[in-house]
Amino acid sequence: MIRFPAAAVIVLVTACQHRDSERMERGRDRVVEQDTRRDRERVPYDERDHDFPPVQLPGAPNQSTEELRTPLAKIDDVTITLGEFQERINRQSPYIRARYSSLEQKKEFLDSLVRFEVLAKEAYRRGFDRDPEVIRTMKQVMIQKLMRDEFDAKATGDVAEAEMKAYYDANLGEYQKPEEVRVSAIIVKNRAQADRVALEARGDAGKTNKGFRDLVMKYSADEETKLRGGDLRYFDAANKDLPAAVVKAGLMLFTTGDVSQTVDAGNGNFYVLKQTGRRRQMVRSFEDAKPQIRNKLFRENRLKAQKEFIDNLRGKSKIEINEANLAKVRIDTSNQAAGDDGHGHDVAPPPLPQQAPINPPPPPAPGSAAP
Repeated sequence: MIRFPAAAVIVLVTACQHRDSERMERGRDRVVEQDTRRDRERVPYDERDHDFPPVQLPGAPNQSTEELRTPLAKIDDVTITLGEFQERINRQSPYIRARYSSLEQKKEFLDSLVRFEVLAKEAYRRGFDRDPEVIRTMKQVMIQKLMRDEFDAKATGDVAEAEMKAYYDANLGEYQKPEEVRVSAIIVKNRAQADRVALEARGDAGKTNKGFRDLVMKYSADEETKLRGGDLRYFDAANKDLPAAVVKAGLMLFTTGDVSQTVDAGNGNFYVLKQTGRRRQMVRSFEDAKPQIRNKLFRENRLKAQKEFIDNLRGKSKIEINEANLAKVRIDTSNQAAGDDGHGHDVAPPPLPQQAPINPPPPPAPGSAAP
């Protein structure tokens, strides 16, 4: 008998359901779809060429291999055994398992497994295993399993302390930030005018941010900051882009909304400042930042390993790219909706191989408690 991977059975069953959906009653369609979804992870019985491992439940008497091999149902040349049925149902959540405690409910679950095999056989009979969509979907599933097998099983989540400390030291700015202030400025060319503007800005005219921006548009001589409503953005005490006197005066405005007296910038310009925001100093020690660094480096190392793995496979393959023909590909740039797959679903391109695995969070560090 021909043996196929579990993914092929799942894909073929799904294809069979879609192609025959118009011939089935709507209610029965929903039942079959639910049953197929429940069996999505089950390996076809005819692939099993080894003894089914005994699964002992807490408090239950031991079961022999012979008992676990006891047949429950046969579909042509496929046999569903007691052990396979038991293993499948006991992989469900406690809530789901509780629904199948009676004999009648066990029959219902067994019937769903039978229907799964019946649909799979019909899908093969109709040649859906050669359908391009089925083949493409099966490749995606195989790629995902390959990447999980290659990386998830080998992942320990262990990132060296020295590597984390080196990252922390090299990116200290992410974890230690000085106090910053944000101000807007009216910039004029003489002190007398600056004093008059400061008096007006410290009154009702400059009380709101909009009012101060109106004063900027009315008086400021600096066209660059004028276009931003006078905003000088956030800066700290080490800022070298602004005059030192302006930096010092800005940091002395402690409350949002405070307006300064005239500030002589020492370069022929006079500033009137309004504080619009403040950020407190932030200091995160290496110990505090370590979990975040560990997660980041774990993912970076994983992506690097995946790239090296794929590059190695590409190096072993004979790959030919015809750019002349590639240039002939026509891309629909209209706003029309994408075509569907014949079942009312938009057609989406398959993900690239390196996109197949989803990077999970790293395993707990050795010696730490699981979340």
